[in-house]
Amino acid sequence: MSPEPVLSPSMALSGHYALRPGVRSSIVGQRPVLGDGRLGRLLRGQHGESVERTLGNVFTLCAHAHRRTARLALNAANPAAKAMAAVEPCALLRLETARDHLRSMALDWPHRQPEPNNPPHDLDWLRDCPLPLLAAPRLCQAEEAWAALTQLRDWLGLRVLGLPVRDWLASHREPEAFTQWCRARAQDLPPARRLAAWYRQAHALKPETRCLDLLDTNLARQSVRLRQVAQAMASEAGFVQQPTWLGQCAETGTWTRLRHLRGRATIQHSAWTRLSARWIEVMDIAAANPLPFPGDSDPLLASGALTLGEGQAIAWCEMARGLLLHWVQLDPQGRVDDYRVLAPTEWNFHPDGALARALTALPPGDTASAHTLAAAFDPCVDCTVQANTSRENANA
Repeated sequence: MSPEPVLSPSMALSGHYALRPGVRSSIVGQRPVLGDGRLGRLLRGQHGESVERTLGNVFTLCAHAHRRTARLALNAANPAAKAMAAVEPCALLRLETARDHLRSMALDWPHRQPEPNNPPHDLDWLRDCPLPLLAAPRLCQAEEAWAALTQLRDWLGLRVLGLPVRDWLASHREPEAFTQWCRARAQDLPPARRLAAWYRQAHALKPETRCLDLLDTNLARQSVRLRQVAQAMASEAGFVQQPTWLGQCAETGTWTRLRHLRGRATIQHSAWTRLSARWIEVMDIAAANPLPFPGDSDPLLASGALTLGEGQAIAWCEMARGLLLHWVQLDPQGRVDDYRVLAPTEWNFHPDGALARALTALPPGDTASAHTLAAAFDPCVDCTVQANTSRENANA
């Protein structure tokens, strides 16, 4: 087996996962900042924008989602505050989620699927993209965000798809049609090329699917579930690093959205459906109509908060990698007394979850399949694959 990786100081703080195909303990690692009450101690005594700013600095990759969820949680935990902070418009969540998807396709997918005869980062296809991938998100008004989404839709139609986004979705949403489109565009569009190259292997990799069903269209049922997970987040040591739902591991991602609730039972998910769902969601975001009234709940990406008790709340946000949860307890002065974050990576990279079981079932040394599975479950922290070519260690 390959030696344990040497972690840089930043990796040691933010976290690291090592995937080991063909080994019983197939996922090793965690995100240290979430354990032993570290995050709560870091935020203790802070309030308002200071909490949002700190969380944005800690969780840099998905900072916009953490800032939004923190503001929702703080508002719900202190509803009597004289001036509740305005929550960023739903349009901005759509915009930044699309940016996160495009960034992952452009910068993360090449690492999971090396191409010997192509440059590792072929970014020409992103020329003139209205969403700069490396620019820090800038807070904007709803009108600006909706205008940027219109620009995204126009750019995708003219520069990427060659036809209006809604027309493309009408013709290519179904898996077989989407697969054929990826093959047809493989020569000139890097994400399509990578998806086409992934298809055979990813379609054959079918991890068990147990969707995280915390959100529900029935608000009473949703409230009960959120209170249950909030109790676990607050009281169970290590829960936010290795969470379970109703005693079992669960997964969260683009394919587990609340809006997909009705159709989940009819879909047999594979690594391929998990990968392709991200491309489809970018198109869904670009094609969606603006909300008619400010403050309307977004049918595309759900977010919200629930007051649990005096000074206590849980908030949620569907972001690029899945469902993000924040729990907060405030002191009588409205400052943070304790704070917990439960992010998608901790569900999906649970050492006994669907990904872990799929990795264990692989032949030792099958790093190509492990890289494909890593791309499908899309961690938000550093993730490496370790080869294990010794069959005698397969059950280590």
